[in-house]
This record gives sequence, C-alpha cells and structure tokens, in this order.
Amino acid sequence: MKLSHYESKPLNALGKVAWSREEDDIWQRLISRQLSCIEGKACHEYLEGLSMLNLSEDHVPQLTDINKVLDKATGWQLEPVPALIDFDRFFALLASKRFPVATFLRSVADLDYLQEPDYFHEIFGHCAMLTHKAFADFTQLYGQLGVKATKAERVYLARLYWFTVEFGLIESSGHRSLYGGGILSSPAETDYAYSSHVPLRKKLDVVDVMRTPYRIDILQPVYFYLESLDALYELQQLDLMACVHRAMSLGLHPPCYREKIA
Repeated sequence: MKLSHYESKPLNALGKVAWSREEDDIWQRLISRQLSCIEGKACHEYLEGLSMLNLSEDHVPQLTDINKVLDKATGWQLEPVPALIDFDRFFALLASKRFPVATFLRSVADLDYLQEPDYFHEIFGHCAMLTHKAFADFTQLYGQLGVKATKAERVYLARLYWFTVEFGLIESSGHRSLYGGGILSSPAETDYAYSSHVPLRKKLDVVDVMRTPYRIDILQPVYFYLESLDALYELQQLDLMACVHRAMSLGLHPPCYREKIA
C-alpha cells in the first residue's frame, strides 16, 4: 500500500482532535472557497444535509458534533482512521454504517489539490450526503457487498463507488446538479463537472460503470448521472454482484484518458 505523507491526529478522551490555529485557518480558507464554488451547482439534497450539519466556517468541526447529526438522520457515524486503511477495514466500516475519516488536514502547499482524502474532503464532500437515506443505504449496501467480494470483484465494485459516491451527477429535465464528494470538495472538479463541455456525461448503467477505467489524479473525462437520488434505491434492488460478473466477462472499455507514465 502507498504510504501517506500525512498522519492522522489523535483523539482525546472526549473524542475530539486538538486542531491548531493554522489548521483552523486552512479549514476557513477551504470551506469559504468551496461554499462559493458549489452555489447553484450542488444538488438540493446535499445542501439540505449541509444545512443540517451546520459546519463551522472559522474552525475545524469536531467528529462528535457531526456524529450527533448523522445518528439522528440516518444512524451513521464517522470513524476516525489512520491516513490510509486497507480495503478489508474500509468495506467492514461501511457495512456497519461507519464512514472512515482520516483526522488530518492538508497543508497550505496542498490547498488546491491533494490526492489523499483528507478531513476536509471527507467532512465537506461526503457528510452532507450521509444525511440522505437513499445515499446512506446505498453506501452501506456497497460495504456489505465489498466485505464478501474477492479481490478481483472489488476492483469492479470500486468503479461503482467512484462514479456515484465520489463523482456522481444528477441530470433531470435539463437541469444538472452535483452530489459526488470528490466533486463537491474540489473547486476545479466542481466547475469542470458542472460547466465544461469537455467531459462525457452518460446516464448511469451499472455494468457500463463497472467497465469504465478511471484515474484518481486528473479531472474526470467521463461522469455518470442519475435522474434523481431516489434512483439509488433502484440500484439496491439489482443483483449488483451479477453485474460485477457480467462486467468482468465483458472486460474494460478503452480508457478516455492517456495512461499515466510511471
């Protein structure tokens, strides 16, 4: 496993992190910039969840405060973890309605882009959506499937997570909005996913998604959209592991990007 350049900060006996003044300043810069960026672009379910969370803008919020909101809304909790965890633990946590959050915040040098999911990405990008039942239930089912999946099957499952939870769009009656945490926590990805004519946008088909390669270090060349978040309930009625096996038998689509040079 790739080593992180960051280390998660410890929690005290009350379950809180001693964030520094510098980290509070970084949080303030990140959230103020992103709140402005997502205006008119984020889906209303995300905005409703964000309002419920009532995240502080002048200091880093604590897990304990967010957990109170999530528990009341959908029964989810945030689980503090090291900067990187293995897939076994990742899937097990999601299956038990616990969302892993690394307790480190990017430095000023990494303000515009960080490949690793830091505290801002997890809290601002994902927690609002975890207040929504369809999204929360889908995320739990994904974890339950991953717990039982083989290593090869997990690779195909990962693409479903990537193009929904991380980089999902909604398109309905000619209106576009964003719900993926990887989009909503990034100013560049927010503008690109919402406004750019460059990327391909396709209606989500599970097998198609599972056959679509992606890179984590570029703006996405393809996005998949749902007509509403309630479509996540419909996905949960599918035999998703049968979809995995169908995708495996068909093989991957050619990538829509240049391969990364090692």
